[in-house]
Amino acid sequence: GVVPVDADGHTWLVGQYRFPLDRYSWEIPEGGAPEGQSPADAALRELMEETGLTAHHLREIGRADLSNSVSDETGFLYVAWDLTRGEAEPEETERLSLRRLPLREALAMAMDGRITDSLSQIALMK
Repeated sequence: GVVPVDADGHTWLVGQYRFPLDRYSWEIPEGGAPEGQSPADAALRELMEETGLTAHHLREIGRADLSNSVSDETGFLYVAWDLTRGEAEPEETERLSLRRLPLREALAMAMDGRITDSLSQIALMK
């Protein structure tokens, strides 16, 4: 997952309907890494695919074991800056909405429960 931050202190959230939860979810740009792709490269790819943003700087801010009682899946968390805007290229099955907002507002959404995705909450709070 990646928190993109622009020069004005704004970030982007990706919104989509999550079938397992039967509700809409606002999240940071995030996704999996195919075997052989580094987590950092996957974060940059997901950022571009979901938002159209290219980051010229990326820094890891943490890692999270997502469900360590049943899975060894690790979430890698990044902050990205020095952004260039382009066209999003979501996967065929993704129906995404984008929202640019002040980083403080995104953090407030994580703190008050409007954002419930665990990677998004952790990354925004970091």
